[in-house]
Amino acid sequence: MAKFTRIVRSLAAAAFLLTLAACAVNPVTGRQELSLFQVSTAEEIALGEKTFPKALQQMGGELPDPVLAAYLSEVGGRLARVSHRPELPYRFKVVNDSSPNAFALPGGFIAVTRGLLVTLENEAQLAAVLGHEVGHVTSRHSVQGMQRGTLLNVALAVVSGATGDSGYGVAAEQAGQLAASLVDRSYSREQERESDRLGIDYMFRAGYDPQGAVQLQEIFYRQVEGGAKPSWLGGLFRSHPFSKERLDANRDYLQQNYAGLPGDPRYRLGAKDFARATSSVLKTRRGYELYDQARAQEASGDLNGAIETFHQALKAAPDEALIYAGLGFAYLRAEDLVPARRHLLQAIQRDGGYYQSHLGLGYVYLQKGETGSAISELERSLELLPTLQGGFLLAEGYEKGGQPARALELYRAVAEADPRGKVGQTAAQRAAALAGR
Repeated sequence: MAKFTRIVRSLAAAAFLLTLAACAVNPVTGRQELSLFQVSTAEEIALGEKTFPKALQQMGGELPDPVLAAYLSEVGGRLARVSHRPELPYRFKVVNDSSPNAFALPGGFIAVTRGLLVTLENEAQLAAVLGHEVGHVTSRHSVQGMQRGTLLNVALAVVSGATGDSGYGVAAEQAGQLAASLVDRSYSREQERESDRLGIDYMFRAGYDPQGAVQLQEIFYRQVEGGAKPSWLGGLFRSHPFSKERLDANRDYLQQNYAGLPGDPRYRLGAKDFARATSSVLKTRRGYELYDQARAQEASGDLNGAIETFHQALKAAPDEALIYAGLGFAYLRAEDLVPARRHLLQAIQRDGGYYQSHLGLGYVYLQKGETGSAISELERSLELLPTLQGGFLLAEGYEKGGQPARALELYRAVAEADPRGKVGQTAAQRAAALAGR
């Protein structure tokens, strides 16, 4: 009887899903694709708008380099305007992360990492990266996965606007999880090939030498041929699978469709412009190599060695906010609050747009009994990226600052979002204690 009941329930669930199923039209191919629920263009844009800032924060924040930011937007804009969906509100950002990577979120929100930029040689190669990501957007590759049921409930919650609250709770947790899932989502080989072809087409239409796309694939191949550096395996190749077959396919596509164009002076490679725009990133390369080394030392338990290496990193790149933040957190873990505070303040002075710097400084202020300053920093941290730790610490700040009602509300939100975790369970205990007073 129980088995029969399970079968009936499964059939009922399948019938319900079929009632939701509909055909979505791929904007690039014009083909109809079966989906469990429709995602309109407005909903697609809403997904990107709500998850893109969180994705950037989770990867180190946007690189605070206005010259490079403007350059990236200019190159990306040329490609977007000649794409199959020029009406989307495209955004192009450089994320301050050392792993070579690039990603696209629904609606036209595209990022490339500092670690990938320093491996490129010219603007056409950059256009190949961005054109490929624009191809993922125009083909709705991320949306296709959700339309087939992956992350269905979370995506619906984000699109519905339920994540718009400024505090911390289940909705904020869902939006953060969705952002991470969309960035880490692996594309199929066919989706990668489709985006490669579209990227080459967009490059040609925008006036770039399409040979840059093959040069880019050759850079990728060198990483594979040499044993694939861990940073590549954990970055670009994790979400964008690469193969020698893919390189050969791009060469063939170029030969079949754009023979004679490579080297044509009418189509730009842009080596000099690219070198000028990325000069500041190249100058800080050694500093960030030391920063990454320090983080690895810290992860292995060598805290003193990490602090020493962080200081070396600052000597090599003395104005980088992310390195100051890393050093500040290393001192926090060493329970040395005075230098922790000093370096976190330096980080915020150089870049006030990274959540972790405010989170660390807020914790320092809490420990020193400077409740007002702690609340201010922690509220800013949550505005940039709602996190369990930030929500819990802010609730503690409200409690110490004589705002029990706000503390209770936030403790409960953290407990609901993390019912089985240590932070959530501690928050539940604090909430019960507050409610019982």
